Order: sequence, then C-alpha cells, then structure tokens
Amino acid sequence: MKVVILGKGSMLSNLIRGVMLANCEIAGVFRYERLKFHPFVLKLYDFFKSSSEYTLIKKHKFRDLAFNSANSDAFKRFLIRENIDLVIVGTWSEKLKKEIIDVPVIGTVNVHPSLLPKYRGPNPYLQTIWHGEKKSGVTFHLMTEKFDRGPILAQSEVEILDGDTGKELKNKTVFQARLLCSEVIGKLGDGLVIPVPQDENQASYFENVKPEDMTLNFKKESSAELVRHIRAFHPWLPVYLQCGDLFFIVNPYNIEIVDGSGAAGEIIAKSKKSLTVATFDGKALKMDNLKLYKFPALTDFVISRLCV
Repeated sequence: MKVVILGKGSMLSNLIRGVMLANCEIAGVFRYERLKFHPFVLKLYDFFKSSSEYTLIKKHKFRDLAFNSANSDAFKRFLIRENIDLVIVGTWSEKLKKEIIDVPVIGTVNVHPSLLPKYRGPNPYLQTIWHGEKKSGVTFHLMTEKFDRGPILAQSEVEILDGDTGKELKNKTVFQARLLCSEVIGKLGDGLVIPVPQDENQASYFENVKPEDMTLNFKKESSAELVRHIRAFHPWLPVYLQCGDLFFIVNPYNIEIVDGSGAAGEIIAKSKKSLTVATFDGKALKMDNLKLYKFPALTDFVISRLCV
C-alpha cells in the first residue's frame, strides 16, 4: 500500500510512525509548514530549528512534498501519477476539495483528536478539558467536504486525568493515533473495515476561543471551572488573572483549590509570586509562580503592593 501523509507537529510524527508500523510505503509527506512559510524561510527554519517530524522525514529519506496547497493541480497530478492508495490527514487547516479526496484508490482518511461526533472543531484538546470531560480520544474517519463529519473507521479512548493540561492530553492522544493508525491501515488493506455514519444527534462543535476567554472570570466560573480553564489553554494560550489594570500569567502546574472566604475575585492572601483569590462557590484559588504580563521581573514588587 502506498500512503501519503499530510499534517503538522507531533500528530504528523506519530502518523508517520504508525504507517511505518503497518509496513506500508510512505510515498510522501506533506508538511503544513509548506502552506505557512515561503520555501526559503522554511529552508532556514529546517536548518536552524529542525522539527521532530522533519528530522524523522530526513532520517528515513521520505519524500518531503513541496506543494503550495493540498488542493493544487500539482498535488492532484502527483497522487494520480504515483497511484496513491491512501492519504492520511492529521492537523491540517485547508478544506480539501472533493476532487482531491476522491483520488486515492482506497480513500482519504482524516484523524481527529476527539471521540466524534463530539467535539468537532479546531482544538478538541482544549475544549474537552475546559468542558470537564473525563475522557477523550482519537477518531479515524473517511474525509468528506464537511469538516469532521465523514463515516467513522475506528476510535480509541484516552483518559483525562485531573492534572492534565492540553499538553498532556495531546501527547496521550497522538500516541494513540500512532497505534490506531497501524491497526486501521491493516484492516483497510484486508477490507475488514465497515465505515459507520456519525450520529448527528450526538454531535457538538466548538469554534476557536476568543481573546476574552483568556482572562479568568471569578464571578461566573466556580473554582473547579477556573482550574479546568487554566489547564485547558496550556500550551497554546496564556490565561490571565486580572487585578485592576494589571494582568498576571497563571501557571497551569501551580494552581490549587483551597478553603477561603470573600467576594468573588477578591484577593484574600499573597506571598512571593503567589495570589489567592476568592471564588463565588465559597472556595479560593491559590496561584503560585505568577508572572506579570510584559514585566515578569517586577512580579514580586507588584504583588507586594497589592491590597489584601
């Protein structure tokens, strides 16, 4: 089976390894960076700050595909000329056209980091933690012209632990994608997979977060919700604690729900690089290792002058 892989970052690396586990021929890897950077800039980036996926491509001498779009005529001609059996897509911003999706002999498969049809959209890692889910997962499904809606080929669950941030959830998910990728390819090759339509009654979709979502709201979020909020956004976006005109960046690994009383949003205790703020559910959130936005060196000085 000849496979082409489209993707980005750790998901791409794990899909490459998954295809290798299945002992398939990787006819080419199309990196998302090809869409984002000018070829000369990407060449410099690869030389001075080589990514793990690019290192993997070079190590195994896979073809590093250089197209300006997955919807380009050049990419389509490549798929036809090479008689590609399967295209696997993991973390890709373009909406692929039907004329591209239909070219591979077996099909085009998308890899989505949630248990579809739940949590469709751009960042399921963030959304599942933020919404208090205890499990997430990865879904392999046939790609259609509608994002994240094609028939499901296989799924694997991932447990979300209380201390997980988006970073830990992503690491666990992409590893499951690697294992499931090998299994799915094997079954596709043997004709043992029956695509199952998604249940639209169970579907949910979440858009990208808004700038205002990056600031904690102690009057609307409970202590548990605040913790999930902070952990969900890491490592993609900082979450801020606002004190008047000041903003502190909250460390997702140094937060704790403690006993406390006071008006929601009121600072009830402070120490070096630490603030404890009352929540509306009768608790308080202790946040250590804070950093003053733009001026981290002044964090201790500013905290020492805040009123408690």
